[in-house]
Amino acid sequence: MTGASGPKPLSVTETPIPGLLVCELPVMSDNRGWFKENWQREKMVALGLPDFNPVQNNVSFNTKKGATRGIHAEPWDKYVSVASGRIFGAWVDLREGRTFGRTFFTELDPSRAVYVPRGVGNAFQTLEDSTAYTYLVNDHWSAEAQSQYVFLNLADETAGIPWPLDLAGAEISAKDRVHPRLSDVPPMPPRRTLVLGANGQLGKALRKALAGRTDVEFAGRGELDLSDPSALAQVDWKNYSTVINAAAYTAVDDAEGSGRADAWQVNGAAVAELARLAQEHHLTLVHVSTDYVFDGARAGHPEDEPFAPLGVYGQTKAAGDLAVATVPRHYILRTSWVIGEGHNFVRTMAALAERGVSPSVVDDQIGRLTFAEDLAGAIVHLLDAGAPYGTYNVSNEGPSMAWADVAREVFVLLGKPGDRVTGVSTAEYFAGRSAAPRPLNSVLDLDKLRATGFTPPPAQERLAAYVAGLADRERAE
Repeated sequence: MTGASGPKPLSVTETPIPGLLVCELPVMSDNRGWFKENWQREKMVALGLPDFNPVQNNVSFNTKKGATRGIHAEPWDKYVSVASGRIFGAWVDLREGRTFGRTFFTELDPSRAVYVPRGVGNAFQTLEDSTAYTYLVNDHWSAEAQSQYVFLNLADETAGIPWPLDLAGAEISAKDRVHPRLSDVPPMPPRRTLVLGANGQLGKALRKALAGRTDVEFAGRGELDLSDPSALAQVDWKNYSTVINAAAYTAVDDAEGSGRADAWQVNGAAVAELARLAQEHHLTLVHVSTDYVFDGARAGHPEDEPFAPLGVYGQTKAAGDLAVATVPRHYILRTSWVIGEGHNFVRTMAALAERGVSPSVVDDQIGRLTFAEDLAGAIVHLLDAGAPYGTYNVSNEGPSMAWADVAREVFVLLGKPGDRVTGVSTAEYFAGRSAAPRPLNSVLDLDKLRATGFTPPPAQERLAAYVAGLADRERAE
């Protein structure tokens, strides 16, 4: 409250329970009473309080000293405070993980509040009559949500909560008196990560990169088809914290004609709906973009280069990028020339080399290969490192190459003469055929990605290893 030198400054401090934060609030008093800013988003977020987007405000009025409520862990975040009176607050970590069972206790009056993350059990005991306890939550209460609560007995010996008033004489509901001891409490599992497009080249690499993670689900087109406008509405998004969108319509030439509507649905409309859902449910949205959003008129495309797509595919991907960029917690990974498990350029060239074919390959489109395992690694790195949200270019390191250079390298790696590959211009290669326009320079600037601590290996090293393992891959498939 207000002291001799005025109100204490606004501050946010950590506690032994990860994510549980104590907020000291300035309270201004005069002869009429007092005033405080109980929740001030801009100031509190700047001090480290999560920007948790509250949607409901609840008040618990307690008539008598000694009223005791809890311990309830709920499937949302909340911000608890006192409007009048005082409480003794107790918190127990009931989340799955190494801090399960960890405790924290403190008194709250109007000058102190606590931010409680999802899954941390919350309880209080009033220390004065007529105490008004208030809390903001970032999800609407429902009977379905209540079924996900985790409860702990107020008298649990392991938690050892030092209640100021003996529980035997306290006002406690019948339900709160019979909740289980800690040894019988099922920990609240974390919200999950959902990977869309899990059967494509990147999706398969993400399956490997995230193998063993019990909090990750994978959905291929068979489980969730983004070409179906109703597909995303079937997902209970409250169960997720992160969505990785590795799905895309990538038939570049078909997008100019028969596939135009599908390209706009999958790359544009579905992504816009994902972005809306991510904002509504406070999700982190990871989205994979492409060099085709640029016209290829310059080398070393930076992340903030203005879009200038040449064809429909690039236009649909640019539209998706613009939608994702509106999500507060988003990562857009812009990549090029992806090589992974499944049909791709390297495998096509390897098959031609083994069959004795001498192909003509374009030599005026310049870029770097991106191996799916490294693109998946970049996604995992950005999420695990808590890198700043935004757009990141991702390809493998090394000198830029033309498609014809890559083809020759594949031939040589297989012991075939590289000069069997003939370089031709894009115009020559597509002469007489209907084809989408391609950017001639797809080299991406990787400085921003490197600054996060992630440097992809050279493309030539990955290419050599990939070609050497082609026989094993084909047997596995």
